[in-house]
Amino acid sequence: MTPSDQPSATASAQDTQFREDLDARIRGFFAVEREHVTAISPDATRLVDAVGQLTEGGKRLRARLCHWGWRAAGGEAGSDVVVAAAASLELFQTAALIHDDILDRSDTRRGRPSVHRVFEALHRESGWAADPAHFGVSAAVLTGDMSLSFAEQLFADAAARVAPQAGARAREIFSTMRTEVMAGQYLDIHAEVAPPAAEPARQLERAMTVLRYKSAKYSVEHPVAIGAALAGADEAFLRACAAFTLPLGEAFQLRDDVLGVFGDPETTGKPAGDDVREGKRTALVALCEERATPSQRAWLESVLGRADLAGTDVARVRELMHSTGAHERSEQLIAQLVRDADAGLAALPTGPVPRAGLQALADAAVRRAR
Repeated sequence: MTPSDQPSATASAQDTQFREDLDARIRGFFAVEREHVTAISPDATRLVDAVGQLTEGGKRLRARLCHWGWRAAGGEAGSDVVVAAAASLELFQTAALIHDDILDRSDTRRGRPSVHRVFEALHRESGWAADPAHFGVSAAVLTGDMSLSFAEQLFADAAARVAPQAGARAREIFSTMRTEVMAGQYLDIHAEVAPPAAEPARQLERAMTVLRYKSAKYSVEHPVAIGAALAGADEAFLRACAAFTLPLGEAFQLRDDVLGVFGDPETTGKPAGDDVREGKRTALVALCEERATPSQRAWLESVLGRADLAGTDVARVRELMHSTGAHERSEQLIAQLVRDADAGLAALPTGPVPRAGLQALADAAVRRAR
């Protein structure tokens, strides 16, 4: 092994160990909470089980970014503090997914029925009274809220184990993240029903605002900042982190939007063209409409948000995004954001191992098929 390979190898080993510690912490947490809720009523155990099942597996991107933010700011490897904080982010992510699937009326998540569909099916199979769909949504809302509560428990545990100033700074970032995600989620559903902006540039600006606050900051910027803050990072270090994480987060979500239209369902776990059927006003759509003819734009507007959209129409949307150059321009925008992120990471005042860990996650975030 050459000297240049050593930081990457060390980072990979630490990342693997961290994921094992994280999974163990999450399993232990759910074992305790399951017992607690079962003591209230066995009927309520399903809530904990639903959260636990959705939290299993996944890429753990936000948790791992939190870990490397902690390490980049000088935090000790293997610390229980960052494991608790990272577990909190995983539970927050689970809550967001549950609520997102309700808002989008999605039937599946990661190749399995979404939580509201699971509870709806339970109602039907059990022969219970009243409306199965309403029960499913109601139970899923409560399941998501429970996951948010679990996230708060875990984060409070992490913040209590560090110096008061570090805990307060991390708490402020965590609170900002929650507020921004809720606002971003609302702007997302608002964009699906409000008239599109008359000016293409304004429509793209709206799409980028949703992208930034619904996903980019919470998926990348805030997890790194929370880990760094818990390790005692000052404001200058957090600004240096943001120069890397914000463009990376935007590139991550732009990649997600591309996969929402062009991704392989076998890989993404979501039906092809789901974003089109849900009427998502993504940057990809804005870029397409910017160069589409009036008739093409009118047709695209007519199919956005149609739940019964045929596969042939989804294919036609893809072709339109190719012919207008929207797909290519999205890839160009992703590439520029990645270059900005790489420059930010190169300037981050940290050691070679944390830098290698962050670089590996950055590469995985934007060079992916799901």
